[in-house]
Amino acid sequence: MGFQRLGPLRIGNYILGETLGVGSFGKVKLASHQQTEHKVAVKILNRKKIRILDMIGKIKREIQNLKLFSHPHIIKLYEVITTPTDIFMVMEYVSGGELFDHIVKHGKFSEDVARSFFQQIISAVEYCHRHKIVHRDLKPENLLLDKNKNVKVADFGLSNIMMDGEFLKTSCGSPNYAAPEVISGKLYAGPEVDVWSCGVILYALLCGKLPFDDEYIPSLFKKIKKGIFVMPSYLSDAAQEILTSMLQVDPLKRATIAQIREHPWFNVDLPEYLKPHVDHNDSSRVDEEVLQVVCSKMSATAAEVSEALRSNIDNDPLKIAYNLVLDDKVMRMRARESKDLKGKITDPEVELMITRSIQRENAPGPLEVLPSVSTSMTGILDIL
Repeated sequence: MGFQRLGPLRIGNYILGETLGVGSFGKVKLASHQQTEHKVAVKILNRKKIRILDMIGKIKREIQNLKLFSHPHIIKLYEVITTPTDIFMVMEYVSGGELFDHIVKHGKFSEDVARSFFQQIISAVEYCHRHKIVHRDLKPENLLLDKNKNVKVADFGLSNIMMDGEFLKTSCGSPNYAAPEVISGKLYAGPEVDVWSCGVILYALLCGKLPFDDEYIPSLFKKIKKGIFVMPSYLSDAAQEILTSMLQVDPLKRATIAQIREHPWFNVDLPEYLKPHVDHNDSSRVDEEVLQVVCSKMSATAAEVSEALRSNIDNDPLKIAYNLVLDDKVMRMRARESKDLKGKITDPEVELMITRSIQRENAPGPLEVLPSVSTSMTGILDIL
């Protein structure tokens, strides 16, 4: 007698689907919220593997930092669900893959397209720094793209909290994108190392290659410490100027985020929502349209949803549903606003990658429900 297929798994309010990726201590699965049908990515972390690989600190930092953030170009963490064996991080789902793959397939971009990506990245990094967080591992592999070609900064496992008057010394990040002071083991404040990495990313977008590259690590470090790289003649004077300002070996001479924002090249066609002083985390404003959708989907009253939004409870189902629906609305609005950008990228292979859709599982049989506890962020850090 053969085994009977039980169908897809469910954890909390989410139906788990296909596996999107597999890492050294867990996997990421596509899932859908039962009530709103909004797609999410669920990062499944095996507790035993986390401890064996000594990744507890990395996971703690990622959860702490993502919980702080609410920005259109930073990956969003909706909630954390625990079981005796695993930790489930329910996160924003982005279907466009890594910016790294985008560059590899497409090669160099026009200055207009590269600038659009760069503006989103700088806005996200500025937001992190304003909240006293330095990423320390910015690279195209950690920059995801949604289906509308919007950047989402991910992987905050190496990030650290900036304290006034304190300097960091930890050498971390990827060698090709690491600042000279980092690979030299010198003290650094934090923001300046993210600026250097952003400069390397911008060069990769504009040139389709890295400014500092060598298979032999000591030779690579020597090139980075000297800060000598080839500046292609096809780049505009303004693009060359902003690159040079960011890839300064002396961190005191390196451009700041504020100076990058003031640069004329950066400000060409800068979207209104990416301009300074936009509050991306204004919880006092409730979207009435989204509110009505949540009331309908969750069989709740407007008062109940509003009360949930005002509460400090991280894992309130109504608050989570509201954020899911709001994100979907914002993404659709931004898609309409970015029609001009879509027309600038014509590589059919890239278009296929960005616009690919993942078919929903339609397996027969009842849902297999995993016993779970939806834990507050403070609680999950205690568990780790």
